[in-house]
Amino acid sequence: MAVTTLPPVPPGCRRRLTAHYGQQVNIWLDSVPGLLATAAERWSLTLVGYYDAGHASVLATATDQDGLLLLVKVWADRDRYSHEIPALRLWHRGPDAVVRATDDDLAAAALLMVGGVPGGANRPRHEAGLVSAALQRAHEIGCGDPFLAGLPTLHDFIADEVLPRIHRRRAATGKPHLVERALPYTARTLENSARTTILHTDLYRENVLFTQEGRPVLLDPLPMAGDAAYDWAFWSVYYQLGHDTGHRLHQALRVSGIPAEAVLPWCVLLSLDGLLYYEETADLRVSGMTAVLNNLLALSTRCL
Repeated sequence: MAVTTLPPVPPGCRRRLTAHYGQQVNIWLDSVPGLLATAAERWSLTLVGYYDAGHASVLATATDQDGLLLLVKVWADRDRYSHEIPALRLWHRGPDAVVRATDDDLAAAALLMVGGVPGGANRPRHEAGLVSAALQRAHEIGCGDPFLAGLPTLHDFIADEVLPRIHRRRAATGKPHLVERALPYTARTLENSARTTILHTDLYRENVLFTQEGRPVLLDPLPMAGDAAYDWAFWSVYYQLGHDTGHRLHQALRVSGIPAEAVLPWCVLLSLDGLLYYEETADLRVSGMTAVLNNLLALSTRCL
């Protein structure tokens, strides 16, 4: 069948991926139209156009021979591809199965277009409750799964990346008093091996889409093996930064059964890391994150 060859990747996509991976990713980005065309030919798909979203991969919309709407995703980082696909297959099965085809040579996958439109269907009422239930199910499924053994660990990520960049950036912060108040809590992020599971670790709202039937689908994970408390903290802080943080935290504690003293230090660590990053990049979210961190520290003072 005839396969549409797409033009070069959109400028916004190129900017996001070079910001994430550095200028060296441009060589791979130049090859993306060919990768997409090859994948489409192998899977008998018709490419429609780019879906200009994401910071670590390139997405294109497509249809199969039956007219089913799909997203073709190609990864610049093969390790990320090899970790993401098994997680999606593990979490989403049956009618909500997301992964429809893969090609390891291309580091590409054909994914179901959740909700039938880019960005998913309309979000239902009681969104937080539905997402928290889905995250709890994902954690329960991931506990003890053989896939855990081959994943990067949360412990190494924190020790090798997060804490070093926090200590590097703290020297330039414009909020030294707030940072110094938060730092002691970073030593309280102790993992409990009984809660070790496959983590999503990137639970922004745009990474949780809904089907037409109102079911949440967890997408775009950066899977790691670690304490489920980390995911609950990330969801509480970042799902909608500055909006309903306390409500999500309460929901996280109730649904997961993890005590506040285990989740709150992770919330503080994640907020501190985000604040220092937003300061360094002159991001407008500095003020919102400052308010979140102040509120979390006040809560931690009362609870810990």
